[in-house]
Formats: sequence, structure tokens, C-alpha cells
Amino acid sequence: MKKIIFIFLFLGVINGLFAQGKLTVSGYLKDAKSGETLIGATVFVKELSTGTTSNVYGFYSISLEPGDYTFVYSYVSYTPVEKKISLSENIKMDIELAEISTELNEIVVTGEIEDENISSVQMSVNKLDIQTIQKMPALFGEVDIIRSIQLLPGVSTVGEGATGFNVRGGGVGQNLVLLDEAPVYNSSHLFGFFSIFNPDAVKDVKLLRGGIPAQYGGRLSSILDVRMKEGNNKQFAASGGVGAIFSRLTLEAPIVKDKASFIVAGRRSYIDVLAKPFLGEDLQNSAFNFYDLTAKANWNINENNQVFLSGYLGRDVFNADNVFASNWGNATTSFRWNHLFNDRLFSNITVFYSNYDYRLAFGEGDDTFDWKSRIINYSVKPELTYYANPKNVITFGGQGILYEFDPGKAEGRSVGEITRIELDKKYALEGALYVGNEQTINDWLTLSYGLRFSYFNYMGEGNGYTFGDAETTAGRRPVEGIEAFDQWESIETYQNFEPRFAFNLKLNPTSSIKLGYNRMAQYIHLVSNTVASTPLDIWTPSTNNIRPTLLDQISLGYFRNFKDNMYEFSVETYYKDYQDVVGYIDNADLLLNEFIEGDLLLGDGRAYGIEFYLKKNKGKFNGWVSYTLARTEERFEGVNRNDWYPARFDQTHNLNLVAFYDLTERLSFSANFVLISGTPATFPTARFGFQGIEGIPQNAEERRNNYRIPVYHRLDLSATLQGKRVKKNGNTRKNEDYWVFSVYNAYNRRNPFSINFQNNPNNQAQTQAVRLSVVGSFIPSVSYNFKF
Repeated sequence: MKKIIFIFLFLGVINGLFAQGKLTVSGYLKDAKSGETLIGATVFVKELSTGTTSNVYGFYSISLEPGDYTFVYSYVSYTPVEKKISLSENIKMDIELAEISTELNEIVVTGEIEDENISSVQMSVNKLDIQTIQKMPALFGEVDIIRSIQLLPGVSTVGEGATGFNVRGGGVGQNLVLLDEAPVYNSSHLFGFFSIFNPDAVKDVKLLRGGIPAQYGGRLSSILDVRMKEGNNKQFAASGGVGAIFSRLTLEAPIVKDKASFIVAGRRSYIDVLAKPFLGEDLQNSAFNFYDLTAKANWNINENNQVFLSGYLGRDVFNADNVFASNWGNATTSFRWNHLFNDRLFSNITVFYSNYDYRLAFGEGDDTFDWKSRIINYSVKPELTYYANPKNVITFGGQGILYEFDPGKAEGRSVGEITRIELDKKYALEGALYVGNEQTINDWLTLSYGLRFSYFNYMGEGNGYTFGDAETTAGRRPVEGIEAFDQWESIETYQNFEPRFAFNLKLNPTSSIKLGYNRMAQYIHLVSNTVASTPLDIWTPSTNNIRPTLLDQISLGYFRNFKDNMYEFSVETYYKDYQDVVGYIDNADLLLNEFIEGDLLLGDGRAYGIEFYLKKNKGKFNGWVSYTLARTEERFEGVNRNDWYPARFDQTHNLNLVAFYDLTERLSFSANFVLISGTPATFPTARFGFQGIEGIPQNAEERRNNYRIPVYHRLDLSATLQGKRVKKNGNTRKNEDYWVFSVYNAYNRRNPFSINFQNNPNNQAQTQAVRLSVVGSFIPSVSYNFKF
């Protein structure tokens, strides 16, 4: 595979060299009202029936023979612009597109160009525009990006109260979540009920589940790429909302009109403020809230250089005075520099910092416990895009990431005696070089191929451990040796070639077949043996005892549009093969354990399934239906009698229905229904007693994940009432406002999060199953939103 990709890349470069005699039209596509760049806008040349799309910074470039051409610039929900161009020299042309008024245009539920699902070589990709996300029913009336993508095919969660999301059977830690290219290690507020992304500050959301290009790496299951707005560079603008449990406010304005701008967005919940009158005196100093602040500024230095600085700070705080204290949060900073070397060579250099930390404390007086942990990243990522000709777009670059893991510092007090536990910090360096090409062979065949080389160095300062054999096959391994390493001294290194390949075979203008293959390597691991991921889970690097996890995924799909792109349909099937999946011995000790590697296992994994997706894009009534039939399994030596067993994220059936209906220009309704198979769980199969004393229930058959909790299903409803746009004197209001009324869990379903077993307190001879439900009733809410 590597040799084949090298040959294709060589041919792509040769094609680019032969295109040197052509002339280039390049520039940026922007929103006429705000100056925001448009991602994925279309540039079409009528005479040649060819074209290109703008990149994530709104830049486009297309090289043609000298001559007269008609260029059509278009974007979904915007009025197309047509330009006559006489091409006798290189031309730079920035285009501003005006958004079509919703009063004059049918509602369109898509964030893509109309036939991109057919023409694009990428598969297993979903884009959601903010307008669609804002129309979905939401908990407490607050729109949410993470909960919205869980309604897409192949995406799920193990239940309410679980942080993050799962893609095609992968774990939460196998998703790379990027905010302006900086990784976010916990994407949720309030134990998964809200995401950290303020929708008022988000411009673009893209989820990649398969066929992942070479510029992405480091995780196995998916890439969630979230891009923030740059800020209105035309005029001052403000937006926000007041909801049942939190409020938000966003401000944006030009610093220098058409040259530099900023955006600042903040949110804070006020659960603690509302609850304070009902708390006793001993809890008056309690704090139960979350907040986040998002900010970004950009400066267009000249036609060849633009810089961006963005940051995020968010935190969840749960403190009950003199009882317990817990808080966690993310902080990121990204600096990016766009530079045009010439009309065909676009570059971006990103430097970012990312920090995730948490704290857990409880007790009072002389009996207390306080634990802190964090993971920090520093990274630089140069990337270049060479628009060789209309048939070849070559991307190449690299990335270096320095990791600092702080697994835990704890201090305990008992009757005045202090005990301190401080685990060694761990350091690692991850590097990558990559190159990829998207090549149009002819009108019916497009290829995308690339190669990524990744390198990982687990380093000191710290100890490296060697472990002996466990007394049982899957038992705890004893420590046999400890070796100290100096700062930056290599303890273990790994390297992997990661080929990527995809093609699009266009059967006719309305249908195509796509195939994608990618190998991914993940060098850092989220360690958790709980039912669902929590904010207190631990990240650890690959070491001399824990190898990186490798994934080979192949996907095949059929895509079809109907009735002038009003309907789109797709069916995709995939198979994923894992090597060196991290697992756990029974009763693994994962917290503040210096020898945690002795409690971990390495095994095999596999996931396979089929995804169906039908979407109606236009009209007063629209939405989509998605259904996934899937299986995810693991196998570890000495576990489950060495047989394959369902992974804890395995969900056989996943059905999502999303519907929008616009009754009038001001009043619209939406609904979504979710039905998901219960997740696997290990239930006891027997109990043992001795001399009339009943024992606790046990898993005598030693089968892991031998049962499933009951099926999860939920219906959410929402109504949106727009404020009047026309004043009594007939003039149109400049400001906009609307009310959102919603009901979460409309028919009061008590979905089980987990099931535990205990002896019946009234009859010790009987085993009793106890169901835990995080949400046990329907939740009505109302929110008010504004924009001016």
C-alpha cells in the first residue's frame, strides 16, 4: 500500500509541474454582511464544467489556460455571484456573497454544497451548520453541538450523564476533538448534558468517521473539527440568550474595518444561585456551576498574510461546603498564521497550548483528602496546500506535540496526620510528517491518497518499570525492576506508517460509490473501567509496557440524490481491526497507582456495521432518519475464557429521527426520537452461601459483558417563535429575537444508565437488581435569544 501511494503522489507532483504554463485565479470567499470567510464554498467554471471549493480559511485557487471564462461563486443559502473573467495573467479576486433572506428562501437543512455528498471523494463525513443545530430540540432549551452530532449515523452515547460521544464502537478517548486546531480532552459540561462549545461563537462543525485524510492523526475513531468565527469586521454585533439554567452573551466588532476584528463569547450557569435560598446554613458557601469564555481576534496584515489568535477557558465547579469539592476544565490557546507564497501555494502554521486538569476533595477538619491531576500539550503544526491544477490539490506538512502528564498529586489528613502521594510526571514527544493528494482522474473518477509517518518518544524524567508474569493469566503483574531516567532521556520509542486512500466512482450525476481505507495510530490512552467516561478519567502515554493502539478501517458506501437534491440517501458499511487495545484486569486499580501498567492488558478488537441515512434538505418539512446496525468486540488473553465479547460501547441498533416543520415565517417546530440498544454489562450468574449465610451475587461463569441493560429511547419536542421583523411603520427591525420552548424526554421515560445487584434487604436469599436512571422525568424549558 505504501509503494502504491508513493507512486500516486509522484504522479500528482509531475502533473503539477506540467501545469506551470497555466494562469491562476485565487482569493477568498466571504460573507458580505460580517466579513466571515466561507468554508467549502463552490467556485465553478461554466465553460469547462470544472471548479474547486474554498478551504477552511475561505481561500480558493484554480489554474486554467489563458482565455475567457465565466466563474460562478456559490454557497448554500447565499445568492450566487457570476463573474466574467478574461484570463491573461494571474488574478486575485475576493468575492463577498450575500445571505438569502429566510422570508424569500425555503429552509435548507444542510451545511454543504448541494451535491457534495455525490461529488466529494470524502466519505463518512458529516457537516452541521449552526442554523440546523439551533433548530433541534435541546435540554433546557440550550442548543448543543455534541448532543446534535449524536443524532448522526454511527455516533452514539452510553447514556445521560456520560461525557463525550462514541463513534462506530470506539471509546470516548478515541475521538480527536479540535477547537481551532487545539485538542480538547473533555468536551462536556455538567457530566455530558452540555458541550463546551458556545454555538454563538462557532462557524463550522465537521465530523470525520472514516476515510480520514493524512493531515489528521493521533486518534482512532473520529475527528471532530470545530472552527470558531473570526468576528464581524464590518460592524458591531451582539447575540445571546437567557435560559432556564444558564445565559450567554457574544460580542463581535471590527478593530479596523475590513482589516481586523474580534469576537468574545461567554456563558455561565446559575444553578447554585437559584438553589441558594433552599440550602441550609451549612451549605450557603456551596457552588454548583459551569462557565466558559471563548475569544478570538484576527488581523489581515496584507493580501498575503493573515494571523489569528484564539483562546478558550472553561470550568465545571461542584463544591458542597465542608462536604466535597470537585472541579475540572479545559484551557486552550491557538495562534495561526496564513501565508500565500504565490497564487497556488497556501500555508498555515498553527501553534497551540492545551491544558486539561481536575481536582477532587472531600472531608473537613482533620479528616480530608485532596487530589489533583492534569495533561498539558504544546504543539507546532506547519501545513501547506499546493493547488497544482484543477485536477490535483496536494497537502503536505508536519506536526510536533510535547505532552506533559501529571497523573496525580494527593494529600490526605487523618486525625492530624498527613499522607502525601505524588506520582511521577510523564513526558512524551509525538511527531508526524504527511503528504496527500486529491486527484480528479476524469468526470467520473476522483482519488484521494496520502501517507502519514508518525513517531512517538516516551521520555524521562521519571521511572521506567518492568513487570513479571501474573499469577493468573489475566491477573495483576508484579513489578520486577525500576530504572530512573533523566529529563528528555528516551524510555521507549515507536514509529508507524499510516497510509490513507479513498476513491469516488461517479455512476451518474445523482449517484456514486465511494471506498475509503485508513490506518491510524494512537499513542496516548484514556484509562477508565467505569460504565461511562467521567471527568476524572486518566490519560496515560504509550510506554515500554503499553504499546500504541493501531487501527485499520475500510469503508464502502453508495450515495444517491433525488428530485433535484431535495432528498439524499446513503448506505455505508465498515470494518475496523484493532491491534493492542488497552483493557483491564478484574478489579483494576487505576487511581493514584504508581504501577498502573501492571493492571492493564493489551488485546485485539474489531468493529463492523452498516449505516443508513436519508435526509430531506428543502421545503417547509425536512429532517433526516439514520439507522446503524453495528457490532464491537474485544478479546484479551485470560479474559472471558479467551473468547470475543461485546465491548462496553457496543450498541447493536441505533435509530435517530429528526424533523423540522416551518408552520409560518415566525413559528417552527422540531422533534427528535432516539432508540439505542442497551450497552453490555457484566451481571452475576450465581451466589454462594456458607452455613446459612447468603453471599453476594457473583459472576461464576467468568463471562465479561454477558448481558445488556434495557433499550434506551427518548422523544424531544421544541417550538421556536421568531420576533416580529416588521415595525408598525413598515420598516424592518435591525435586531432579531426568538423564543424557544422545549420538552426533553417528552413521554417521561426512565432510561437506565446502569444496573447494580445486591441482596434484597427484606430477603437475603434473593438477589435484587437496582436500576440507576440519571433523568427520570420529562424536562420542560423556555429560553429567550436575541441578535443585533
